[in-house]
Amino acid sequence: MTSTASDHREEVAARRRRVAQQRVRDARDRLTSTTGTRPVFDYELLRLFAQNRQSASLVVLLLVTTVGFLSSLWTGAVTAGIWTAGVLMIHAVIITKCKQFLSTPQSEISIKAWRLRFIMLDLFFGLAWMFNLIEPIGVEEGTGTFMLFVMLLVVAVSSMLASSLPIAVFAATVPVTAVVAVNFALKGSLHYYILAIMAVTAQGYFLLLAHRLYSSALATLQARAEKDMLIGELEQAKAISDEARNRAEAANISKSRFLAQMSHELRTPLNAILGFSEVMKGEVFGTHAVPAYKDYSNDIHTSGQHLLGLINEILDLSRIEAGRYELNEEAVSVADIVQDCHHLLKLRAKNRGITIHESFEQDLPRVWADERAIRQICLNLLSNAIKFTPQGGEIWIKAGWTASGGQYFSVKDTGPGIPEDEIPIVLASFGQGSNAIKSAEQGAGLGLPIAKSLVDLHGGTFTLKSKLRVGTEVVIALPPERVMSALAPLEVPSPSIQPPQSDLPIVPFDDRGDKRKRQMFTIGA
Repeated sequence: MTSTASDHREEVAARRRRVAQQRVRDARDRLTSTTGTRPVFDYELLRLFAQNRQSASLVVLLLVTTVGFLSSLWTGAVTAGIWTAGVLMIHAVIITKCKQFLSTPQSEISIKAWRLRFIMLDLFFGLAWMFNLIEPIGVEEGTGTFMLFVMLLVVAVSSMLASSLPIAVFAATVPVTAVVAVNFALKGSLHYYILAIMAVTAQGYFLLLAHRLYSSALATLQARAEKDMLIGELEQAKAISDEARNRAEAANISKSRFLAQMSHELRTPLNAILGFSEVMKGEVFGTHAVPAYKDYSNDIHTSGQHLLGLINEILDLSRIEAGRYELNEEAVSVADIVQDCHHLLKLRAKNRGITIHESFEQDLPRVWADERAIRQICLNLLSNAIKFTPQGGEIWIKAGWTASGGQYFSVKDTGPGIPEDEIPIVLASFGQGSNAIKSAEQGAGLGLPIAKSLVDLHGGTFTLKSKLRVGTEVVIALPPERVMSALAPLEVPSPSIQPPQSDLPIVPFDDRGDKRKRQMFTIGA
């Protein structure tokens, strides 16, 4: 328990150190970054910019050629062709640089240089559009609608494609919006004033939209970084957990080997102590010269029996925890086992002035279980009840049917009870409640854990109910699948129907053998 708490404290301290180191790295990255974000985010934003530009290259190409064709209707084919060629050249340079950026390893990229390069290219792209909108149609009717349409189209496309680089959005859209708004304002009429205001308002709206897209992309990158960090911490925690589990398994194997080796070494001298002390206690070879020696021999024999029982409990618990406890299952009567345990401990209860009451339902069928395990469960529960029930108290032992069709047996006493917060303690290995610590008859705290583990091996349920100054009740319920019920009688074939012949040898049943018993009973509710 101490090592587990120490490991937990070390893990918490290590987690705090990792969080502090991460905060220091984040603060250092923000101080060294030109945009106030982490350098890795700067690279990801530029990569997103390049990917957007490259994926929309065909759309921009169609946009430029369409606007160039429409402009040729007013400005002439030569002027429109020169403008279209210039814009397409700038667009080709942008796509080439984006491909170059994406193909370059991250370690060889200068974030500051590439950001400036992309901003300048978008500025040239915006200026090219601006030249096309400087009085492209003179004063002819319909120029306002054409200029506003082109401006909105260019601003919208640039805002979407360059949203991960806000300065590039500003560089690509502001020249276009400025020239359109100035052209409208110079017209000198209310209609064009309204169009100029609409152009400026649209520019502000798209800048705000681009900022929102930038914030969303940055938040996505931060969430992904936090997820990667959490995954890393989980993997590290899993590695630590696996290492701790391996150490625990190795320690458990060592403990099992130690107990297996020591069981014989401990039991051999204990058997000698018990045997010789019993001979001395019974004065087999004559009376003691000093009468006190007989009392000493009795104390030695009692202590040896207590120590042998403790060793057996520890070995049983060790086998159960190691998964090496094998059930020797057979058809047994729960009521008979409980009654036998009552007779074994009846004298002990009588010496303490405790009355034991029995309440068994009639005609309970047998169950498929390990008789030794069921007997040990009942003895542990009844011993605990006698141990903690005060003089003059009462104990009730019951056996019967459960609501689901299984069988149960229970032990209820009028002892001091167990506080609710101490129930998990008494069910843990070597756990003892406050009443057990104050009691003169202290044990090792293995009775209830062994009983619960044996019940779990049978697939049953272990229920402990207790109330202070009222008493404690433990209910053991075995599942319906373990209840034995009689088979239906075999149908005798008609004499006119000959049974099929078989080459297999016929083995007769022995009335005294187990085959006859297995024919009479089967597992089922």
